[in-house]
Amino acid sequence: MARGAQRDAGSGDGRGRVVIEAVTPMIDCGRFPIKRALGDEVIVTADVFADGHDRVACELWVRKPRGRAWSHARMVPLGNDSYQGRFETSELGLYTYTVRAHIDRFGSLVAELERRPVDDPDLPLVIAQAADLILQALEHAPAREARALQGARAALLAKGEFAQKRAMLLDETLAMRVYRFTPPLYETVFERELTVRVDPARARFSAWYEFFPRSVGGSGGSPLLHAKGMLAYAARMGFDVVYLPPLSPIGEQLRKGPNNSMSQSPADVGSPWAIGSRKGGHKTISPDLGTLADFRDFCAEAARLSLAVAVDIAFQCAPDHPYVKEHPDWFRHRPDGSIQYAENPPKKYQDIYPLDFETEDWQALWQELKSVILFWIAEGIRIFRVDNPHTKAFTFWEWLIADIKSTYPDVLFLAEAFTRPKVMHRLAKLGFTHSYTYFTWRNTKHELTEYFTALTQSPERDYFRPHVWPNTPDILPGYLQHAPRAAFIIRLVLAATLSANYGIYGPAFELMESEPRESGSEEYRDSEKYQCRQWDIERRDSLSELIARVNHIRRTNGALQSDRNLLFHPVDNDQLICYSKASDDGISLVLVVVNLDPHHRQAGWIDWQVPSADGLAARPVQMHDLLSDARYLWTGGRHYVDISPQQMPAHILCLRGYVGRENDFDYYR
Repeated sequence: MARGAQRDAGSGDGRGRVVIEAVTPMIDCGRFPIKRALGDEVIVTADVFADGHDRVACELWVRKPRGRAWSHARMVPLGNDSYQGRFETSELGLYTYTVRAHIDRFGSLVAELERRPVDDPDLPLVIAQAADLILQALEHAPAREARALQGARAALLAKGEFAQKRAMLLDETLAMRVYRFTPPLYETVFERELTVRVDPARARFSAWYEFFPRSVGGSGGSPLLHAKGMLAYAARMGFDVVYLPPLSPIGEQLRKGPNNSMSQSPADVGSPWAIGSRKGGHKTISPDLGTLADFRDFCAEAARLSLAVAVDIAFQCAPDHPYVKEHPDWFRHRPDGSIQYAENPPKKYQDIYPLDFETEDWQALWQELKSVILFWIAEGIRIFRVDNPHTKAFTFWEWLIADIKSTYPDVLFLAEAFTRPKVMHRLAKLGFTHSYTYFTWRNTKHELTEYFTALTQSPERDYFRPHVWPNTPDILPGYLQHAPRAAFIIRLVLAATLSANYGIYGPAFELMESEPRESGSEEYRDSEKYQCRQWDIERRDSLSELIARVNHIRRTNGALQSDRNLLFHPVDNDQLICYSKASDDGISLVLVVVNLDPHHRQAGWIDWQVPSADGLAARPVQMHDLLSDARYLWTGGRHYVDISPQQMPAHILCLRGYVGRENDFDYYR
C-alpha cells in the first residue's frame, strides 16, 4: 500500500482493455452496504481480465470511515481470471471499497520472458523493453528506491551474459518495485464504490434476556430500583444484554386488561406498547416504574455487571398520547372522523393508534421520532429493539438509521419484524443491525437445516444478521405449548448454538411457561403484556443453571461466536440433527447433536469426519460433552449416538485431543 493518492481512471478512453465484473460481496449492485463487526475481515473477490495474453494488475482500494485517503493492495490471483483481496475492519462506521485494474506491462514482459528459451535471438529486445519500463518507474520512485531501480537498469544495459540478465528480471523483488512506482495506463475502475457497515463486536455475538420491570416485586422504592436485582440474576445466567419493554407511560383510555380484554378495572396496568398518556409520551419514564434518576441507577448497576441495556422503541401511540392532541394529522382518520386503531385481523388493538407515514407533515414527524432515539442515546442507551418496523415506511428507516449511525456508529437496532421474507430482508438492507427470524416456527430437521443454511451460507449472510428467540412475550410457539422440560432445553440449545445472537423472554422461558390463552393461540395465558406476573426465579426446577452453562459454553468457545462456519452433517434418523461450527482461526471446533423429539429416546449414526491434523483422522479422538461433562472416544468418520430427552436431549461436543496409544493423551486444541 505504498503508492500515493488515488489515481484518475481512464473512463471514456477507448484504450482501456481491462474488464472488472462479479465483484463480491455486493448487495443489490452496491445499493446497500454489507455488514461486518469490529475486527472482522472483509474478503473481496472479482473477475478481472483483458483481451489477449497480457497480465493484469488488480488492486483492492479501501477508505476508512470519515477518511479521505485511500489505501490499496494488490489482489491475489485465484485462477480462472478471479482475484481476491482482504482488509480488516478496525473502526466503527462506514468503510468504502472498490476494485481497480490495469495491464501489468512489466509483469506481462516477465511472463513472456519465462516462456522464451535462453538462446532466443529476440532476448536482447525484451531486455531493452524491460529497461524502458524500469525507467518509467524511476521517474516516480523516491530516492532510496530509485537507486535500486537505477542499479537494476544499469545492469540490464551493461554488457554481460543474457542468462544473468534474464535471472535478474525474473526476481520478484524487482517486479514488485517496478510495479509499485509505475503509473498505470488506461486504468479500469469498477463502476461503483461499495460500502461495509462496521458495527460493535456485540453485533456479531450476544445473548439477550428480556423481562418486565413492573413484575418485579418488593416493598419500598420503585419497580425500576427493585428490578436491579434482576440484573444480577441475568448476569449469573451469562447474558450480556438485558432488554426492557417500553418504559413510557401507558395510555389510560381504552386500556387493555388481562388476556387482551377490554379493561374493566382501574387496577389494570395495560400494555406497555400502548404508549403515552397525560403523564407523558415516548420521552418520559412512566411514574408507575419510577423516575429518570431510577432508570439511571438501573443502567449504572447494569454497567457494573457488564450488562448492556436495550430498550424497546415502538413508534405508535395510545389514544391519550400528547401527539394525538398536538398533531392529529400524524394519524389516519376513518370516514366518521375517528382515528384508526391498530388491527391485524382477527386481532384488534383499540389501545394503539398507528402513525401515518403518508401525512403531509411527514418531515416534522420524522424529526420528532428521531428525537425519541436521541433522548435515549443521551441516557446512555446504545441498543434498540424496534417494534413492528415493517409497518412503518422503508424510506424513514433508511434515513433514520443512517443519520443516527453517522454520529453514533456504536448504536445497534434489532428489527422485530415477523413478516414476509422480502420485507424482513429489505429492513436488514436498510440498516437494521439484527433481525428476528422464523426460528421460532422451524422445528423439524429439514426446516432447521434448510433455513439456517440459507441464513449462513447464501449471499444474504452479508446483510441479514439472524437473532433467534425460542419465545417472546407475543409468541408461545406450538412446540412449547403444554411441553415437557426437554422441549425447552432443545429449543435453548438450538437457539444458542445455531446462531451467535439469541435471546429468551424470561422468566417465562426458564420456568417453562407453556399454557396458551386458548387452543390454536400463540398468546400466553395471563400474558405479562397485559398484567403483572409474580415469578419464583428460585424455583428448584428452573432452567437457569442450565442456561448459565450454555452461555458459558458460548463465551469460552470461539466457534459459537460467529454464524459464518455453520455446517450440517448427515444423520440416519430424522429426529436427530447434527451440525458443527469452527472459529475462523481453527482453534475452536464444536459439534452439536440434538434430539428433536422431547418425548422419546432417539439413536442414529452420524457421518462426520474428524478434521485432519498430523494423521489425526485415523486415530481415536476424545469428544468432550460440555453439557454433561461426559467424554467419548471416537474413531473414523461414522459415530453412533443415543440420546434420551429425559436425561439431556443434546450434546455440545468439543474435540479435545487424540489418543496415540493407551494412556497417551495429547491436547492439540
